[in-house]
Amino acid sequence: MASDVSVVILAAGQGTRMKSRIAKVLHEAGGKPLIEHSLDAAAVIAPMSRVFVVVGHQAEAVGEVAGRSGARTILQAEQLGTGHALLCGRDALSKLGGRLVIFYGDGPLLRGATLDRLLALQNEAGTAAAMLTTEVEDPTGYGRVLRAPSGDVSEIVEHKAATPEQLLVREINPGVYSFDADAFWRYIGELTTDNPAREYYLTDMIAIFIRHGLRVAALKIADATELLGINNRVELAEADRILRARKARELMIEGVTIERPETVTIDKDARIGMDTVVSAFARITGKTVIGENCRIGAHAVLENCEIGDGVEIFPFSMVSASKVEAKAHVGPFARLRMNAYMGEGAHVGNFVELKKTHLGAGSKSMHLAYLGDSEIGSKVNIGAGTITCNYDGQKKHATNIGDGAFIGSNSTLVAPVAIAGGAYIGAGSVITDNVPAHSLALGRARQVVKEGWKKSNKSRTDQTG
Repeated sequence: MASDVSVVILAAGQGTRMKSRIAKVLHEAGGKPLIEHSLDAAAVIAPMSRVFVVVGHQAEAVGEVAGRSGARTILQAEQLGTGHALLCGRDALSKLGGRLVIFYGDGPLLRGATLDRLLALQNEAGTAAAMLTTEVEDPTGYGRVLRAPSGDVSEIVEHKAATPEQLLVREINPGVYSFDADAFWRYIGELTTDNPAREYYLTDMIAIFIRHGLRVAALKIADATELLGINNRVELAEADRILRARKARELMIEGVTIERPETVTIDKDARIGMDTVVSAFARITGKTVIGENCRIGAHAVLENCEIGDGVEIFPFSMVSASKVEAKAHVGPFARLRMNAYMGEGAHVGNFVELKKTHLGAGSKSMHLAYLGDSEIGSKVNIGAGTITCNYDGQKKHATNIGDGAFIGSNSTLVAPVAIAGGAYIGAGSVITDNVPAHSLALGRARQVVKEGWKKSNKSRTDQTG
């Protein structure tokens, strides 16, 4: 990161081709809004205090995302072109000096490392400006980059103005620039609206620099997809696919096994430890952190959660905004949500749900249970079919279960209630009062057996039938 670099991210447009009421840069790829990817790239080369996002359409919403990262905003209330976006920020930006890097907020595939290479090229070449270029199979509609024998850029020719010979050039301008800031602000006043759209084009700054005898270097990127801009949902889906493929490859190189990586969904900000195995169709999203030597089963869904070392998440389980400590087991078909917590070595099995519940180390609930708003100690056994009745129709109440307690199958614990350590609850009980330590609590009707009932009842049925 260079302390003399400022970044401007262009994000004021509506993106009409997205056919959406949501600003284009707020659409997501790789698990986060497009503008956040641009901010991540900017953070590699500049302090966030020197990163500016040009906002216009849905300025408040876009600005809120930018603000979370520490970036500042520039309002372009009326969109009169990319050059006009910079003019709107002249007062704030022209005082900063150094170098000015400009790119679009709808390009989520642009890497910060590539921007760093662009700055390095500008340094080595000693040019007043540098720009990224790439070659595409079909350059129709793009401005062509023409080079001098030295390799410097000599001209950018728009498609409509190009000669037949120039149209054969496949090197294009995707709109990523680094300028000497002082020179940029010295000459930006020469931008005009002498074009069919009557707008100020940032691209014209390259021609202005060259006209003043300033050199412009170009860094050609081999992977054209890195410079893909998003204009519609098809391109959005393609960017999402590429980002997730990148993430899966990165994780596999770091020692994670991913079975059928083309089927998994792993967000850019997720982290997974070495020797963990991720099965097909797993979904790992948000800022999820998974430790080493875990196994994530097929179709498991993990959202913004923390998973310790040696944990097994069995197939079709969901863990959301929760924490699972080392060597615990979850599922299959289990659900943890709303800050649920599982201690080391704890187990929950099929069709068990934890909501705002702390399940202590070594405790188990293996079948068909709902445990909500509960504090459960260590080495507790929760029998199949147990329910904590945490809602009285107006507010939620807590259930507390001490260490080593045993809760029999089909127990109903009516909160607020406390079951002390070592207590036993008989199967099928409805518990409404606190249970002392090491006690046995039974809360069910006495069994009544009527011998011969079926025979006499059948006789009456035959007579009336």
